[in-house]
Amino acid sequence: MKAVLSKEVGGPETLVVEDIDEPTPGKGEVLVKVAACAINFPDTLIIRDLYQFKPPRPFAPGGEISGTIEALGEGVEGFAVGDKVMCGVGNGGLQEKVAVAAARLFKVPDGIDLVKASALLMTYGTTIHGLKDRGEIKEGETVLVLGAAGGVGLSAVELAKAYGCRVVAAVSTEEKGEVARKAGADEVVIYPRAPFDKGTSKQLASDFKAAVGPNGADIVYDIVGGDYSEPALRSIAWEGRFLVVGFPAGIAKMPLNLTLLKSCDIRGVFWGAFAAREPQRNAQNIAELFEFWKDGKISPQISETFSLDDAGKAIEKLDNRQAIGKLVVVMDK
Repeated sequence: MKAVLSKEVGGPETLVVEDIDEPTPGKGEVLVKVAACAINFPDTLIIRDLYQFKPPRPFAPGGEISGTIEALGEGVEGFAVGDKVMCGVGNGGLQEKVAVAAARLFKVPDGIDLVKASALLMTYGTTIHGLKDRGEIKEGETVLVLGAAGGVGLSAVELAKAYGCRVVAAVSTEEKGEVARKAGADEVVIYPRAPFDKGTSKQLASDFKAAVGPNGADIVYDIVGGDYSEPALRSIAWEGRFLVVGFPAGIAKMPLNLTLLKSCDIRGVFWGAFAAREPQRNAQNIAELFEFWKDGKISPQISETFSLDDAGKAIEKLDNRQAIGKLVVVMDK
């Protein structure tokens, strides 16, 4: 079977497509024929050895898949050959078949397209955990979303609206702003490209404050980091929650006196660790996501699909922050 392999440390240009042996499911595992693999920011890091987990080489990147069960390993219950499933695999998704622990699988409900299902788990799973479990979101609050036109950002816009909140979407271009508006954003802030000087940072803080209103943002959902984080923190409400989700623009150095002045919290959002530590709570969140999807309140936004041979191009596009919505590798494309 074909697989996209990282055989040396480096960017997307180092990836190669090769034939490898088909995996055999072990005890408690199933063999999934992959239909689609969504591309996420960790894929840009793991091939450079910059992610929290460093699998031995050669390995296939790709942490989020959907597909159909082809075989069951010993002791697997609750699943059958032919079931449509999705799961987070950490890595290994960019290959035609993958053996994965049955405990990590979620059945895809009837009527939901497998390609779209591949784009749900990591983005919306991260965001529902962030907004609900870490952000303690409440109806009527104001949520500022940085990087609001990417896959995670759009999930935050949709879910915050589903929870009855006012959403301010912060993006880098008017084109991305229009995408965020279509997803439900009430206000849009267009921010400049970093790095910022002191004047630019101050102006962006003023823009954020004007957009979120005089009471500030109850939740800041920061997917971007870098120079963008401090201006967003300056727009936070009294006892607001600043959620650290990712940092493609770099790890921010935050002035902690601001947390005292606003009596606010800075909280980390590590969905992968949460899902591993508290699988039952995570499963409840995923079930809630499917209810939102059924009710038409969320729908994964896939902007482009790629063949397995072009998976490196998908990772490169995400790496260059050119993606709007989710990029997905489709096996039969």
